[in-house]
Amino acid sequence: MKKTSLFTSIKSEGGLLSSQFLEKLSQGSTDIEGIRPEDYHLQANERINEVITKSWTRLLGTWINFRDQINKLPQSDTGISITREKWLLVLFQELGYGRLVYSKPVVIDERTYHISHFWNNTPVHLASFKNDLDRRIKNLQGKTEPGPHSLLQEFLNKSKSHLWGFVSNGYQLRILRDNSSLTRQFYIEFDLEEMMENEIYPDFSLLWLICHESRVESDKPENCWLEKWAQKAQTQGVRALDDLRSGVEKAIRILGQSFIEYRGNTDLALELQTDKLDKQDYYRELLRLVYRLIFLFAAEDRDILLLPDISKKVKENYLKYYSTKRIRKIAERIKGTNHIDLYISLKTVMSKLYIDNGGTELGIPALGSFLWSNKTIPHLENADISNRNFLDAVRTLAFTEANKRLLPVDFKNLGSEEFGSIYESLLELHPEIDINSKHFELKISAGHERKTTASYYTPSVLINPLLDSALEPVLDEAVKKRILKR
Repeated sequence: MKKTSLFTSIKSEGGLLSSQFLEKLSQGSTDIEGIRPEDYHLQANERINEVITKSWTRLLGTWINFRDQINKLPQSDTGISITREKWLLVLFQELGYGRLVYSKPVVIDERTYHISHFWNNTPVHLASFKNDLDRRIKNLQGKTEPGPHSLLQEFLNKSKSHLWGFVSNGYQLRILRDNSSLTRQFYIEFDLEEMMENEIYPDFSLLWLICHESRVESDKPENCWLEKWAQKAQTQGVRALDDLRSGVEKAIRILGQSFIEYRGNTDLALELQTDKLDKQDYYRELLRLVYRLIFLFAAEDRDILLLPDISKKVKENYLKYYSTKRIRKIAERIKGTNHIDLYISLKTVMSKLYIDNGGTELGIPALGSFLWSNKTIPHLENADISNRNFLDAVRTLAFTEANKRLLPVDFKNLGSEEFGSIYESLLELHPEIDINSKHFELKISAGHERKTTASYYTPSVLINPLLDSALEPVLDEAVKKRILKR
């Protein structure tokens, strides 16, 4: 399971609240509203940190007791009662919810949802420590039912009066929101086991700030603090997307200039000078190289690039010597030298991703496709670039700058809509090259490639309503048929 780079036991999936937003919240940033003591219903003489510390102290003891008791639990016991009574109900009590009361099943469109607890408009589904949040479970009749996460997510999607919810099995706690996406999950997860076992107080402090009852308290769910924060994070995400688009453009400029400048790239310079390599084709190769990098950034950060059955040694070898994550870490720390080994290691990985058997010695698969074909960037594959210039390009691509600090781009949660909008904007550019003066520049052209090739990206905000109207009736009918067959 992939964690954020900022917190040990916290994961934000789908960008519900970005890692940058979570960091600002943990630091008490003044540009985040709703974090004063009175916003958490504290008295004038109470400090948030002192209240959190008091809860932390109590819960550490509660966790130890819970852990000891589950180790003595008979195998036949479902574990539901002990998970709730000895741990989760105490946790939510410390978060301001009081004593949560068991709730009756809720029926929506002839579908029954067995959500264990509610607090006003907020469902709180508490499962057994024996239940994986993402796996289907067997009920007392031996029939399989949706896993705890899927059950709550479906309920939030179907209900018109519930927007946010919590689900936990005692080991993990997740915050979910109504989510119309059929392909991506959106949630914030707190690894309670890791947090408590390793006594990670800073992560618990953030959990308290986000999960406190005041965050979901509102007459209308859309007016609660969690929703306000999500909207603010989304606005910041739009600005971050603009920064990423700017970073991609700047990276292309750096790469375009640097490949021309490097003394060893005489063949590249000659082909550009004699027009054997068209300037626009050179730009397309640069664009594809940058997209290869973004692909690798996202795949590595999502932990989906490497083959699943490789040995620990092979994985460590890739991460230590060949991964783009390693290159990004170097770019964050140092300027680089005139050596060329970093780009060579990247070319090794890129070449392995296209061949039939992949790079088994590196643990990477054969992806095939035109993006990884040797016809995609033929001139750049035979060229070199200094570590200094390559790291400059990676730095502008993988980081944004705020208050003189480098912040990593959240490639893990970068969606197809972001890729599409960036690609569309870059098609408006065309290169201006002067080989004699070693000059490379990008300009906006009136007859740009986006128009001449009819390459337009349709954002998801326009597509989703069409998908909803077309697919939801079909999915509802399929669910009804499946229920009738049971």
